Amino acid sequence: MYEKIANPWLPAWIPDTGHALRHAGIHFDAVRMKGAQAERTVAELLLRTQFDAGPIIRELTGERYLYFLLPPQTAVLHRWPSGVRTFTRAVGYSAYVGVPALTGVTWPLEWRSMPTEEVPFVEGELLREVVGRMSEVAR
Repeated sequence: MYEKIANPWLPAWIPDTGHALRHAGIHFDAVRMKGAQAERTVAELLLRTQFDAGPIIRELTGERYLYFLLPPQTAVLHRWPSGVRTFTRAVGYSAYVGVPALTGVTWPLEWRSMPTEEVPFVEGELLREVVGRMSEVAR
């Protein structure tokens, strides 16, 4: 059955196949991290949310960044530690994030945690708390 008919709650920003660039700040804000801090953050978020953390995308090439997708225009509400970059919409600034389809070949992107109807985005305050704690552990 066609995925979007079977799951009408699916956000329009998720492509049907492959992957696509989406405008940050319109569809979602993104918080980008890499390395051990990012992996520890994902693990902690998944444990704290019973494995329903919301959308988290991993790049499989290059720096292997992880993107935590928050509701649009909310990443700026939090102070993020060094090494964390936010992507949102601002005057004179555009940012795009690659988003994989839910199924099929999506290389070089994959879902580390998929959005669900109940949790369509990562909860910003929880992410900020976990990132802060993981930053302290890294010191």
